[in-house]
Amino acid sequence: MSFLKIFGNRGTDILGGVGRASMLLFATFIEIIKPPLELSEIGKQMYETGVRSLFVVLITGMISGFVGAVQAFYQLKAISAQGMMGNFVAVLVLKELSPMLTGFVMAARVGTGFAAELGTMKVTEQIDALRAMATSPIKYLVVPRLIACAIMLPILITFANVTGILGGLFISLSFGVTSGVFFQQFQKAFFVGDIIGGLIKGVVFGTIIAMVGCYRGLNTTGGAEGVGRATSISAVNSFVLIIASDFILNYFINAFLDVV
Repeated sequence: MSFLKIFGNRGTDILGGVGRASMLLFATFIEIIKPPLELSEIGKQMYETGVRSLFVVLITGMISGFVGAVQAFYQLKAISAQGMMGNFVAVLVLKELSPMLTGFVMAARVGTGFAAELGTMKVTEQIDALRAMATSPIKYLVVPRLIACAIMLPILITFANVTGILGGLFISLSFGVTSGVFFQQFQKAFFVGDIIGGLIKGVVFGTIIAMVGCYRGLNTTGGAEGVGRATSISAVNSFVLIIASDFILNYFINAFLDVV
């Protein structure tokens, strides 16, 4: 009975959290369509989210290309088909590695930053001060972060795709595969739908990262210890939701492309 009570309480907490997060997401979308938007704050968040994350995303994209090419080489070597490395790199990097790893990097860098920043504002009563000045915390704090993440993450994924392909080419050259053969095979597996699918994933991942970080920050309690707890939980929640949404998006995107 004690186990059932703990399990039930935990389940109730999870369902309550999902409900509150859904209400925050709905309220944020309502605020987005209500003018005016905080354009200066949106620009600031786009710079913090996108420009300042560019270097680490480029490195991550290149490493994803390294990993994809190395795995492809040793898998294809067994059947003497190393020339098809470009094909494998196109599939692995464009469809999976670049969007997924970029989402993880942004969740760790940006999402936790949102949780820490808003959590600190919450425990120091700055958010209550905004409400006292008749300023909506959702309009001023959450909306700019959501818009910035939803716009910048697809752009960052595009940059990661480019460096991932270059990374795969570099490894292919080191294994003796010429650039002509690499790109010939790459073109066979390259489809515009893969790029569009990656951009769709970027919008969804950006929305998840922004909303999880803001939700955890706005619901922080317990002072400095609570801020640290909200930050770590934000990262874990974002990782899990990114993986789950990636599976769902892969299923529906591939099903749509098959029909088309």
